[in-house]
Amino acid sequence: MKKTIPVQKLVLCALFAALTAVGAFIRIPTAWVSFTLQVLFVFLAGALLGPKYGAISQAVYVALGLVGIPIFTNGGGFTYVFQPSFGFLLSYIPAAAVVGAVVGRREAPGFWRIVCACLAGLAVIYAIGVPYMGLIINVYMGSEMGLKALLWSGMIMFLPFDGLKIVVTGLLAKPLIPRLRRLETSRSRR
Repeated sequence: MKKTIPVQKLVLCALFAALTAVGAFIRIPTAWVSFTLQVLFVFLAGALLGPKYGAISQAVYVALGLVGIPIFTNGGGFTYVFQPSFGFLLSYIPAAAVVGAVVGRREAPGFWRIVCACLAGLAVIYAIGVPYMGLIINVYMGSEMGLKALLWSGMIMFLPFDGLKIVVTGLLAKPLIPRLRRLETSRSRR
């Protein structure tokens, strides 16, 4: 028997794909670099939609950008795979799944459980994004960027702002998760 995806899940996947795209263009300038809100929406997708649908929402986002819709920070298209930052975009898919898996199916996960889930998701983002960035810069582009510079420009300078996004995710997701789960339960009973 073929299992169908509930319309509500499809709508939420599309919503989080769109929010992640919008997050790419919300830039918050600092002294060193501009930060975007994409990671916030990746974390929220995982926490609110769970591992499967959180990952699907981010896969939709990445696929739409790769087919040429300019929803990545610097455009779109298949050649974006040669951008140093593409590994971070690719990491959003497993990061959302990890956040969703750690949050779990509890009716009302606590703030600290959500924060721990986001920390695990952030580790996935850095574990995929930083090596990919190094590969593109050092091998494909033929430049030489040492480990220290790579860690600084791909991770360390982003940590304070990513920490803030984790706190915001915890504050937003904690009251939203129980409401969304109650809504799902009431609709499945109809």
